[in-house]
This record gives sequence, structure tokens and C-alpha cells, in this order.
Amino acid sequence: MLTVRLPQELEQKLKKVAAAEKRTKTQVIHAALEVYIQAHQGENSAFELGEDLFGRHGSGRGELSAEYKSILKERIRAKRTH
Repeated sequence: MLTVRLPQELEQKLKKVAAAEKRTKTQVIHAALEVYIQAHQGENSAFELGEDLFGRHGSGRGELSAEYKSILKERIRAKRTH
């Protein structure tokens, strides 16, 4: 068991977040501590580090990973013909 004293302003922010998420203050603090501790232990996987970036920028071409060799060859040929 741990008791923590928070400045009044921080506690008000905590109450607002907890109410908005329909969670208890304790649940919000637990989640925040997990994120903080994980970030400072360097345990993030490559996926977790880039998770917020995935899918943000796309070419719209779903075949690129499977067809990259033939696409590259086409681009090289096109460059040589100019």
C-alpha cells in the first residue's frame, strides 16, 4: 500500500481524466505508472515504439512488399531509357 500526496491542481486534473474515462483515480494512476516504468526500463518492443506511426502514411499499393523486386527493376529500366 502506498499513499501519495498530490498538489491540488494535479489532483483536479486526475479527477477530470478519471471522470472522462469512467475509471477510478487509482486505475488512472496504475495505468500511468505502468507506462512510465515501462518507458524508463527500455522494455518497449519495436512494435510498441512505432505503433502510433503505423498506417499513417501509405502508398495505397498493397502489393509493394510482395512485388518490390519487379517494381525496382521497372524503375531501373525506365531510368536507363531516359
